[in-house]
Amino acid sequence: MTEPNVSGESGNLTCEELVELVTDYLDGAMDRDTEGRFVLHATSCQGCETYLAQFRETVSAIGSLPPESLDPKIRHDLLTAFRGWRGR
Repeated sequence: MTEPNVSGESGNLTCEELVELVTDYLDGAMDRDTEGRFVLHATSCQGCETYLAQFRETVSAIGSLPPESLDPKIRHDLLTAFRGWRGR
């Protein structure tokens, strides 16, 4: 089993960076260099490969909701929660 990359050595993405970038990857919103590093890490780290597969499955199962379909308070609460999570 491959050990997770937590060092960020030589331009490689860390597991934490991959988690932060997963939506950009799935949306096709990455520059080529970052996408290459993302794919390299995701295919060489079993944990991140599993995480990416689970994320894809969740998106597929849920589909997408237009932003206006969310109650404004729920949207605010979600954005606040994720902003707090990222800073931890």
